[in-house]
Amino acid sequence: MKIRFLFLLYIIGIPLVSAQIGSDMRNQKVDGYRGIWFELNQKFPYGDKYSGGLGTYTAKHIPLAIYSTEANKTFFVYGGTTQKDERHLLCMVGTYDHNTGLVSKPTVAYDKQEVDDPHDNPTILIDDEGYLWIFLSGRGTKREGIKLKSNRPFSIDSFRIMEKSEFTYPQIWNTNKGFFHFFTKYTGVRELYFESSLDEETWQPTRKLAGIPSGKDNRSGHYQVSNQFGDGEILGTFFNRHTNGDVDTRSDLYYVQTHNHGTSWTTVDGNQIPIPVDNIENATRVIDYHSQNKNVYVKDMGFDRVGNPVCLYITSGGYEPGPDNAPYEWRVTFWNGTEWTTKNVCTSDHNYDMGSIFIADDVWKIVGPTENGLQKYGVGGEIAIWVSTNSGRDWEKEKVVTKNSTLNNAYVRRPMQSKAPFSFFWANGNPDKLSISELFFGDFSGDVYRLPYTMTEEWQKPIKVY
Repeated sequence: MKIRFLFLLYIIGIPLVSAQIGSDMRNQKVDGYRGIWFELNQKFPYGDKYSGGLGTYTAKHIPLAIYSTEANKTFFVYGGTTQKDERHLLCMVGTYDHNTGLVSKPTVAYDKQEVDDPHDNPTILIDDEGYLWIFLSGRGTKREGIKLKSNRPFSIDSFRIMEKSEFTYPQIWNTNKGFFHFFTKYTGVRELYFESSLDEETWQPTRKLAGIPSGKDNRSGHYQVSNQFGDGEILGTFFNRHTNGDVDTRSDLYYVQTHNHGTSWTTVDGNQIPIPVDNIENATRVIDYHSQNKNVYVKDMGFDRVGNPVCLYITSGGYEPGPDNAPYEWRVTFWNGTEWTTKNVCTSDHNYDMGSIFIADDVWKIVGPTENGLQKYGVGGEIAIWVSTNSGRDWEKEKVVTKNSTLNNAYVRRPMQSKAPFSFFWANGNPDKLSISELFFGDFSGDVYRLPYTMTEEWQKPIKVY
């Protein structure tokens, strides 16, 4: 019956892609860049705990874009959908060609069918032969994580499934020893794990990295952000702690690293530690924010020029949105070679405002929605660039990138090896009600481009809006 129906549509001239709603759209092209809109549906006087255009969500999905010098293209992924009033999650992949200044029609790398949740958003990496890998986040044991590989190098046309397994919040790195994957397992709480592969296809058994019990029921939980230094000489991760497994109590800041692809782990100053990290007061704890009654929302991390780790995060008085939990302070904590240093950068109006940190010698920059948007106390706002010219010790606002936006801009992401004008990218949306969600990219000179919401050609020019 389904085949007859599709054949009838073909005969009468209706494009078959319009008949794919509800059927698998995997490896099909879509005629435009349309981000997913989402709300958690936890309501408070100042709105949902988080909602809006979340195509580049979450901060714990890393990376979402990567620049290839060989292809001179930026490949990027996001959570998309088919049309403006739909919440059908499609794991999308697109390409920006730096030679032509054009973007391709995006491809549906994977169709999440009845799922509308951007917790299942994808991440992307390129292997040494140029094949694109996309890791699609699962959601605990309810939905498996999926590893995809492109059928041709430097091509987004089609992908095949390589493996399905349990992982959430994938963070994938291509090192000089193969792939390394930080991720989360839902074991009743959110605990941190990792796995590695020397040949990119055969994976070593997963190992637990952290699960610190606390609270009256002695339960654990963590969120993390990770990165690699060089070709994987260091793999490091910062993470917080959830008292009694409750994500709304996220506090404290920890850091661990490995110099040998996960065989052993150390503190920042090189002292070896056993894993999993399983007690509150230990050598990996950087700051005790719990005793300060501060929540900690990790956003991004990087390394300075000699391999010292740097973390970007927001602290606040609690999980509910609105002025009662202000100030929402953007902070950087970094190792200066002998001790941890923490500096305040600025404030914004929401825990889930998310930006990225860019580190180049002594000049560090942060790009994020630090300015109030039209939907105040909602996720996102207007995007600004903050700069430090002395390795994170002092910060000032360099420029405001977006102005008079009708929809809040959110989740500004940093591509690996980024190249202008695709230096960072994000999605917009209305956190107060269902809206369209567009995707943008920009550079540090202040130029901003909107990816075409509707495309009539295979390759089209992005629209310069600022």
